[in-house]
Amino acid sequence: MKLASVALFLTLVAFVYARELELAEPCDEDICKAPMCRCSSVDIPGGLAPRDTPQFVTLTFDDAITVSNVPTYRSLLYNRRNRNNCPIGATFFLAHEYTDYILVNELYNRGFEIALHSISHKADQEYWRDASYETLMLEIGDQKRQVAHFANIPINSIHGLRSPFLQMSGNTTYQMMSSAGLTYDLSWPTIEYTDPGLWPYTLHYQSIQDCIIPPCPTASLPGPWIIPMISWSDLQGVPCSMVDTCYYNPGPDNEEGWFNLILKNFERHYLKNRAPFGFYIHEWYVNINPGLHRALIRFLDMINNLNDVFMVNANEVIDWVKNPIPVDQYASRQCKSWTPTQCTQTACNAITANHTEKIYYLNVCTNCPNEYPWLNNPLGE
Repeated sequence: MKLASVALFLTLVAFVYARELELAEPCDEDICKAPMCRCSSVDIPGGLAPRDTPQFVTLTFDDAITVSNVPTYRSLLYNRRNRNNCPIGATFFLAHEYTDYILVNELYNRGFEIALHSISHKADQEYWRDASYETLMLEIGDQKRQVAHFANIPINSIHGLRSPFLQMSGNTTYQMMSSAGLTYDLSWPTIEYTDPGLWPYTLHYQSIQDCIIPPCPTASLPGPWIIPMISWSDLQGVPCSMVDTCYYNPGPDNEEGWFNLILKNFERHYLKNRAPFGFYIHEWYVNINPGLHRALIRFLDMINNLNDVFMVNANEVIDWVKNPIPVDQYASRQCKSWTPTQCTQTACNAITANHTEKIYYLNVCTNCPNEYPWLNNPLGE
């Protein structure tokens, strides 16, 4: 009876949303102003000159956090600081299946951002393209409380979304985000606005961004911010929104080639309008390409010693765009802070799942669930 009531409520909410959506109009910069609204534009927020603008670098990793990939994260990220002596930021877009929530807690306690990438991460492009509001609430809205519960991290620390396979569901994605209390989406690639790059913006008004993986939003959708995935150019000039999709690359062992490729793409941001530079990748790709791994370390060492470059998490970029301040003020401000949380480490062995015949092993910071958490039962009750 309870599930039926929830389903009815979600259906009614979706119906109301569908009726209220209005086609977005061209942006009016006289009305659309920070901190709540920003037009889609290559203009630097606050009218700052490039030399006065912090160059943000956002390093993100997708999918499950496991004992297999966390050593890479530790070696790459732990104990790094920006030039102003503040800890660096990075963002993890977390998929639920096989995730070790004890390790999620560890990364959170190190100051890194935990964001959402769905419960199921179903390998079906059409599933995500055609997903209803109800489906997305089950996949993403429920994942927010799932992660907060099992990793014992504050639910209000979870701000961001990356849709699986970068496949948005048009307006529906952003309706869901508003309901789920999510701040930003980092799923939408651009190949048209790379030189100069497109800065983050809101969806109050019509977006100028090119639609690479339709459907893209068309309605006026106040609330969520878009962080455009500004594509890289590979060795042949072919655009790639994630590093592991750069087809013409230097090869697995060519450290110098990878470093030069990273630097070339970074400089297109740094020497132009300083739109945030995204380094979007999966850990497995770093692991199988030792030349890239070494080049990434060199690149991080380099930017951590530049006075006007800052490795930050994705939500910190939005915070600055809402209230842009010159680089000298930004560098001298107080470092970000967070309150570490406790993790009562619990190993849950041989948990059955209703959606498959698999047996799961789950590490959590709370009591073990009765069954493997999944859609329609995100806490495994």
